[in-house]
Amino acid sequence: MFGRRAVFLLGLLACACGREASSNDDERTLSLNGAGATFPFPLYSKWIAEYHRLYPNVRINYQSIGSGGGIRQLVAETVDFGATDAPVGDEGAKSARGPLLHLPTAIGSIAIGYQLDGMPGELRLTPGVLAGIFLGEIRRWNDPELAAENPQLALPDRNITVVFRTDGSGSTAALSEYLSSVSPTWKKQVGSGKSVRWPVGLGAKGNEGVAGLIQGTPGAIGYLELAYAKQTGLSRALLRNRAGKFVAPSPSAALAAAESVEMPEGFRVSLIDAPGAGAYPIASYTYLLVYEAPRDAEKGRALARFLWWALHDGQRYAEQLDYAPLPATVMRQVESELQTQKLLDGV
Repeated sequence: MFGRRAVFLLGLLACACGREASSNDDERTLSLNGAGATFPFPLYSKWIAEYHRLYPNVRINYQSIGSGGGIRQLVAETVDFGATDAPVGDEGAKSARGPLLHLPTAIGSIAIGYQLDGMPGELRLTPGVLAGIFLGEIRRWNDPELAAENPQLALPDRNITVVFRTDGSGSTAALSEYLSSVSPTWKKQVGSGKSVRWPVGLGAKGNEGVAGLIQGTPGAIGYLELAYAKQTGLSRALLRNRAGKFVAPSPSAALAAAESVEMPEGFRVSLIDAPGAGAYPIASYTYLLVYEAPRDAEKGRALARFLWWALHDGQRYAEQLDYAPLPATVMRQVESELQTQKLLDGV
């Protein structure tokens, strides 16, 4: 009889031992359904397309509905896997059928995008100023606190419009955690989580919704995953990190944050306000969530093979899509965790 994690992770062990996934393993088409974070959607879309090209009998459908929605659907078992940028805490996992496995897949940056009609130059934001903007305390672009950090810019005399996420979001969790860590006022009045009560602003659904609203609103500022900001041509602010350096969101700056934070067992970790001169202060791992023991063993094996491919061959697509691949140390930890579950015990 298989051990607790054996059914799901057998495919991973087989791959680790040199067995290649093959479309010949099953001639009929298998469909895997997932839902969750919009944060990694550009990368996951690429992975799914490439994997289907290699293994056409495996069809993977992923709904980009936000981390909160993905967790709810996985708990309800209406999908085979979920995706989140905010790890599920012990309290949140209580409603799940069984233990959930967090698999870090890549690292991304939460960019602060803004629309100032093509104003040349890079906007610099300190932690205090960023918190002041999202609290509604700094309301105009030529506010003295903003101007003091940006003497090189001709900041306009225009209202600031804050744009935020309306859906449960790992991006919101990352930004609100950061603001809570740098602003006692934010921590007391708003707090952190996948959904918060925003003091000011306009709401939009998903990273794509935030990007579109910022684009169409002169004077707007909001938060979104770097890939969406770059794809839509939004200006991105430089943030002052813990080391006092102004850093732009980028794969290398996200990787610097990850490399400065030790990965614990279970892989649930925060990269917010990480130390290091090159670290971007609002970076995050993104995770695939799966039940350790899926109900459908055949789907479990197919999903395991896809995950192993994504954690290895799929990493090469990360940087070209504005994500950072997993650090080598984290990759070894994930492999070690998967390979030390004694999957063959009792066979």
